Amino acid sequence: MKDTVIKTDKLTKRFGDFIAANEISFEVYRGEIFGFLGANGAGKTTAMRMLCGLSAPSSGKAIIAGFDVYKQTEMIKRNIGYMSQKFSLYDDLTVLENIHFFGGIYGLTDKQLEMKSKALIERLGLQQEAKKLVASLPLGWKQKLSFSVAVLHDPKIVFLDEPTGGVDPVTRRQFWDLIYDAADRGVTVFVTTHYMDEAEYCHRISIMVDGRIEALDTPKGLKQAFQVQSMDEVFYTLARGAKRGD
Repeated sequence: MKDTVIKTDKLTKRFGDFIAANEISFEVYRGEIFGFLGANGAGKTTAMRMLCGLSAPSSGKAIIAGFDVYKQTEMIKRNIGYMSQKFSLYDDLTVLENIHFFGGIYGLTDKQLEMKSKALIERLGLQQEAKKLVASLPLGWKQKLSFSVAVLHDPKIVFLDEPTGGVDPVTRRQFWDLIYDAADRGVTVFVTTHYMDEAEYCHRISIMVDGRIEALDTPKGLKQAFQVQSMDEVFYTLARGAKRGD
């Protein structure tokens, strides 16, 4: 039996008369890599903010990592990791200082921090860069370090908001190796991306259009359902019908 770590039932967010996320219902399982796709304005960011406990729903239900989105938002935050393309690390802190800072926020003890930071630096091969400012790292290394910091506290779920934007294809592939490693350890990976080749790496994918989930299946299942050869074609078939833009 699959262990459900995200379960939503008609989860809705309204801003006045505007319905940003409209009765979205789905489940995500332990260790699953779940792609959450949609064009700009589709409602992805709004939905993710609700799932992270950062925005209260207008109606509907959701249980995240075993906790209620209305009553237990602080417990949700303790049991998830989060990484954004826009902000993940402090450039004016060293690699080691960033690891200790975020590990402290996530509630790790000094002993845990010492052990985990050493293991992380060795795994990423950053021994020579540990005391250098993050600003001096190439973008690809920043992204890999950001992800590793987001799962430092062994969260049940890690939310990745377009994590590979702006990095080269080789680095993106290496980044996805880290994602697979996390999933193999039982971490659920909830990821948004604009790269359709990355959608192929997910176990299942949902596609939002105008605030609703219009499709949800494996990449293979979606391509079969839409009788196309690629996720690009699936996405554009659905996005063409969208009424909302940026």
